[in-house]
Amino acid sequence: MSLRIIATGGTFDKHYDELTGILGFSDSHLPQVLARTRMTIPVELEVLPLLDSLDMKEEDRQRVLASCRGAKEKAIVIVHGTDTMKETAEVLGNAGLEQAIVLTGAMIPYEIANSDALFNLGFATGVAQTLPPGVYVAMNGQVFTWNNVTKNRAAGVFQPL
Repeated sequence: MSLRIIATGGTFDKHYDELTGILGFSDSHLPQVLARTRMTIPVELEVLPLLDSLDMKEEDRQRVLASCRGAKEKAIVIVHGTDTMKETAEVLGNAGLEQAIVLTGAMIPYEIANSDALFNLGFATGVAQTLPPGVYVAMNGQVFTWNNVTKNRAAGVFQPL
């Protein structure tokens, strides 16, 4: 078994600029995150253009879909922004792919104290290896099918429809 992780950006991968006080993107945190996890499963990391999910367009979602279609791995984790994770999951779910594809992200950036990023990534990589083919969202210890999930913005959690 091997695992593919596709980075698309989102809060997980945002960096804090101490001079401006702005969260933005530079390089993905995922290489250092993966080193920190000490996973023993072979992992192929693919970094797509890093975007806030609110800035994702249909062509960006099609790029994610093409990466999944081209992947030889049967387990795929996509690190994605939480605001439009459901929309990307829908594109992937409707494609009927043969892999277990799990989207995850973070409410607090990886490099900020008390971030949920590391836990969510670890949880997603674990369930991606055990779930049957399909598209899922894994956040904060729960797994949802792509067509039965919504982000409760007021509570800051994902929940079934």
